[in-house]
Amino acid sequence: MATKSLLQAIGEGLAEEMRADDTVMVLGEDVGRAGGVFRVTQGLQDEFGGGRVMDTPLAESLIVGAAIGLSANGMRPVAEIQFGDFITPAFDQIVNEAARFYYRSNGAWNCPITIRVPYGAVHGGGLYHSQSIEAWFCNTPGLKVVAPTYPADAKGMLKSAIRDPNPVLFLEHKRTYRLLKEDVPDEDYEVPIGAARVHREGGDITVVSYGFMLHTVLEIAGRISKEHGVEAEVVEPRTLYPLDRETILGSAKKTGKFLVVVEANLTGSVSGEIAAVVAREAFEWLDAPVMRLGAPDVPAAPFAKPMMDSFVPDAAKIEGAMLELARY
Repeated sequence: MATKSLLQAIGEGLAEEMRADDTVMVLGEDVGRAGGVFRVTQGLQDEFGGGRVMDTPLAESLIVGAAIGLSANGMRPVAEIQFGDFITPAFDQIVNEAARFYYRSNGAWNCPITIRVPYGAVHGGGLYHSQSIEAWFCNTPGLKVVAPTYPADAKGMLKSAIRDPNPVLFLEHKRTYRLLKEDVPDEDYEVPIGAARVHREGGDITVVSYGFMLHTVLEIAGRISKEHGVEAEVVEPRTLYPLDRETILGSAKKTGKFLVVVEANLTGSVSGEIAAVVAREAFEWLDAPVMRLGAPDVPAAPFAKPMMDSFVPDAAKIEGAMLELARY
């Protein structure tokens, strides 16, 4: 077992799957010689060659369309979209083609593709390098959407995604790539898709979050425990579609107070579906209205650092929401 960052764990997972299965390949913009814009795929082309680690033109619809075609011919492609903001040209290929391959063929055809997508707000990213795009795809039956936050989870879930017989959108928050390191098992393992993780147990409130926001939520949960005696249970969905309703509802029923914290624009975000599930299926256990916290409904994250810091939920906003809920 070695200590690795999220970036390193994902890269290692890719390499291990390619060594174990000759049908696994990688394609995308700059994934080969450059090793990817974030260096996740660094060294893969040297080891596996240009036939299995392919640099593509700057054409997202081509990248995903080619992956679909390759999957129909016996391959298991891992397609990289360089930034989540640029995934829209591939929307038709993902939603109307890949996600429906199995269904429209009455089970005769699978589409075992994994689409890796760096997402989320970063300082200076602005309009085209900071969007949270997960909600666009969580209304697409036939497509699994995963967003692991920690290195060991990411490696295990990537293996599950690559081995899945149908398409998986694999989201990687850019600010978590090098944020921390943790022990990552050396042996082969999978983390199941569709299973949430309880990071911190508590009896006063439940907070559900993922991505970079999860780290802030966990920090605040520790602080309000020491300073206010409020014990927050923190749940990471890990899979955004399909949700692990059992774990989420179990925590909501346990604490009776429920908050969802996301980085995305609040209206239409994944937080709304999570809140709806709890409001509908755990209503009799709730002692307070379900709360949601997210970014304001403006078109894009600002370039300027002070404005960006106020755009996404910060520590003060998250702490305020958690204490407000606890005191309700």
